[in-house]
Amino acid sequence: MVPIEAPVSIEVSGIGYAVMMATPTDLEDFGLGFAMSEGLVDGPDQVRGIDVHAIDGGWALRIWLPPERSARALERARKRVSESSCGLCGMENIEEVLRPLPQVTGQIAVGREALAAALAALGEHQPLARETGAVHAAAFCSPAGEIRIAREDVGRHNALDKLIGALARAAVDPASGFILLSARCSYELVEKTVLAGCPMLVTISAPTSLAAERAAAAGLTLVTLARPDSALLVSGTLAADQCAGSR
Repeated sequence: MVPIEAPVSIEVSGIGYAVMMATPTDLEDFGLGFAMSEGLVDGPDQVRGIDVHAIDGGWALRIWLPPERSARALERARKRVSESSCGLCGMENIEEVLRPLPQVTGQIAVGREALAAALAALGEHQPLARETGAVHAAAFCSPAGEIRIAREDVGRHNALDKLIGALARAAVDPASGFILLSARCSYELVEKTVLAGCPMLVTISAPTSLAAERAAAAGLTLVTLARPDSALLVSGTLAADQCAGSR
């Protein structure tokens, strides 16, 4: 089995906004999560509708916003093919890329046993990964390590946007748990997690320098190189038992 990677054309209120290379599953979640990560909306109540259509060569994802929200989309409208929804396209300068993130306000108590439980259960929520071995997963977990919602995509940024959208559509507060990613921890994933209002991010691979810096500055608990018996605590704290290493 080979995972599908197809162009997904994103339109916002009739404006061509972006073209993303993505797995065409859970596209309604992707559309909402993308709009939230881009700062176009705060939640589903600010979206009039999301339409998904198969078109020649790919998919059309149309997001309809009220007029007051469409103005933001017009300002940042872009027409280009991106490898993933990294959130950088359309930025004009370094200062805008490195703009300060809001401080994380939510607090949860997560211990080492919860991390191990979530890691052990992740495979059960990765049907595409089992079939192809070539897609990323983003999962939302309770403080006890129970996986509540998970989404998959060939792009790690897309998987996280799908998860953020799914949480919003299900009225699940991101501050009530932590996010687990089967991916390298790049700074964009840190930013999406913080902007979503989630207090903790766990990844199975190492962080980049900027990811570590941005997480610490925003007060995000960042755990990387997560394994059933060890992990690297990059910023923040864990409940009870600490990870094997810290920095």
